[in-house]
Amino acid sequence: MTLGLTTRLLHADHFKGVEHGAAHEPTHTAVAFGYDAAADLVAVFQGQRGGHVYGRQGSPTLGALERKITLLEDGTGTVSFSSGMAAISAVLLSLLRSGDHVVSSQFLFGNSNSLMQTLDGLGCPVTLVDATDAAAVAAAIRPETRLVFTETIANPRTQVADLAGIGRACAERGVLFVVDNTMTTPYLFHPSTVGAGLSVNSLTKSISGHGNALGGAVTDTGRFDWAKFPNILDAYKKGPAAGWGLLQVRKKGLRDMGGTLSGENAHRIATGAETLALRMDRACDNALRLATWLKGQPGVSKVHYPGLEDHPQHVRAKLLFRQFGALMSFELDDRRDLFVFLDALKVVIKSSHLGDNRTLAIPVAHTIFFEMGRARRESMGIAESLIRLSIGIEDYADLQADFAGALAAAA
Repeated sequence: MTLGLTTRLLHADHFKGVEHGAAHEPTHTAVAFGYDAAADLVAVFQGQRGGHVYGRQGSPTLGALERKITLLEDGTGTVSFSSGMAAISAVLLSLLRSGDHVVSSQFLFGNSNSLMQTLDGLGCPVTLVDATDAAAVAAAIRPETRLVFTETIANPRTQVADLAGIGRACAERGVLFVVDNTMTTPYLFHPSTVGAGLSVNSLTKSISGHGNALGGAVTDTGRFDWAKFPNILDAYKKGPAAGWGLLQVRKKGLRDMGGTLSGENAHRIATGAETLALRMDRACDNALRLATWLKGQPGVSKVHYPGLEDHPQHVRAKLLFRQFGALMSFELDDRRDLFVFLDALKVVIKSSHLGDNRTLAIPVAHTIFFEMGRARRESMGIAESLIRLSIGIEDYADLQADFAGALAAAA
């Protein structure tokens, strides 16, 4: 019998077997793990058998979550981290050496953009390009390029990267392709389908969904040949080459850097993930309806959402993704006061978070992209009146009424 995604997620722990017949893996808080025989402890340390040695490198609770993320991504393995940024940092700092070159989308989430600047300062130069154009990415690849990084849907202007084209360019050059899948989630898109070797998710966002746990994950899709990657250390060339990259990310990112996810947060994320498909269906439906409605409202000058037919990458998004996502943004015209509008919202929460069950709004230029300065914002197409929305699962009529009231108040 072939089971659907939600059924497999709900019963993943049950099918594997949990102590005392529990329906899901409990929260393990142990830091130390002991073995009756010293030889068994040595075997686990040396990677000759499965098991846990120290809470910083994993636990049964983290392992249960990682299996679910691997299932969601249709990958070969996953490492979990304390946040999405910890996951991205682990990939970059574990797999790159001084002198390596990175090609990255110029339309990056603010913190990821800041991390790229840090990486550049550590001796790994970063070239920022328009990731909606695979030719621009291919032109930026050098002999010393080790990695190409992009998001699926850019935050906040919703540009959709040419993922398939970039994947082909990376495959031709033997370059690792890393995709941040947070804005689409593994329910809407599998980076493996475009040749990405690693998929990164901020588990804090839609996969958890409830705004009550920080977490991140790196999943190996099985599409990259790690035997050809020059930066794998001899210590991690254990067993088949397919596992080398993720092993190095785990050892460096968790053992050395300590970006470990807590058991309590792992448990919350794992239970939240069980309803990902149901929540994303509702949120994406709300987003498309709201974007379509906002587009026709007086006082709204532009709406940015891949589900709209006039979006520059609408056709691409339709081909790549199951649905168009729950992220959107729009610009008020000069006749509406941005802050009066936001303060008039009663249901929508003013917050910097994303991927919550509740709809969230934030003035982009004044907050998450403020440090970049006006010139950089303009280069990214971020208007001073841009409002980012993360659409939740509320009753749609309530959302529309809330926005209608705010538009009227700001007139």
